[in-house]
Amino acid sequence: MPSSSALHDPVLSNEWFAVATSHDVVDAPKKVTVLGEDVVLWRSLSGLHAFKDLCIHRGTALSLGQVDKNELICAYHGWRFNGDGQCVAIPAQPADMTIPTKAKATRYHVQEKYGLIWVNLGDGAQPLPSYPDAEDASMRMVICGPYHVNAAAPRVIENFLDVSHLMWVHEGLLGVPSHAEIPDYRVHEQNGELVSDTIQIYQPDPDGRGKVVNNDYVYKVLSSLTASFRKTDSSSSDVFSMMLHAAPNAARETTAYAVLCRNYAHDMDDRTFIEFQNKVFAQDEAILVSQRPEELPLDLQQELHLKSDRLAIAYRQYLQSRGVTLGTS
Repeated sequence: MPSSSALHDPVLSNEWFAVATSHDVVDAPKKVTVLGEDVVLWRSLSGLHAFKDLCIHRGTALSLGQVDKNELICAYHGWRFNGDGQCVAIPAQPADMTIPTKAKATRYHVQEKYGLIWVNLGDGAQPLPSYPDAEDASMRMVICGPYHVNAAAPRVIENFLDVSHLMWVHEGLLGVPSHAEIPDYRVHEQNGELVSDTIQIYQPDPDGRGKVVNNDYVYKVLSSLTASFRKTDSSSSDVFSMMLHAAPNAARETTAYAVLCRNYAHDMDDRTFIEFQNKVFAQDEAILVSQRPEELPLDLQQELHLKSDRLAIAYRQYLQSRGVTLGTS
């Protein structure tokens, strides 16, 4: 059921948000925040659950409690809730008394995919963003994050789509100023996603292996706050891809996860790729927190745009067409 306390955005309220990794929720309940709503994640013997982080009795956070097999136990008075959110025991009440029908937790839709836990505060009808590389057996998947940043989520995704910042913000890692020119390209809509033409970018060290290449990038916008790229080069069969997801905790607070996939160097320590991505995101964060206005302007007249900004332009038009309001202006 939709939450009355969530940040108001009728579009995002029905989308899926990655709020934790699968390894984050094992034996104990975990609190997360998405769209201004506190949610508790927990596992029973029958699976994964997501509730509003609130006990109906005295307003205690259910995330303070513990899990006993198939039940979540409130820390305050020991009320026990099953996976359907129904209260099945109230210790302070005689066993022969009926449990009030109002004694239940608010449930949210929850799924696991790509090593992440996704929550939907609305009807759960939309599919999760599609990222086939994470399901390809030839690919090795690595999850990076969470990255907490004081910036609006659409700003985070647009930064990811900005090809012309690689040579400046990530100089020496993902580009160099002497190769700053971006070839002209177009962005197309395919099956509800935005897909760019191939964009060739010179990169001195694209993943920390010390290998200089001219990478061919193809970017996609998979949902309002999820995007990906896939990069290859003509000198090898290597494929590297990345999906970035930005979940709004609040209007100007975002938690992001990056899922990396590669079909090479499977014996290489994953920490090399994680540390590289951590460094890249830290460089982006300095830019993101400085941007004004904090919200992403959807009116293209508010800022100056170039041909190299075609992805950003298409993304802004995409958000406007969908009616996204949170984190936009």
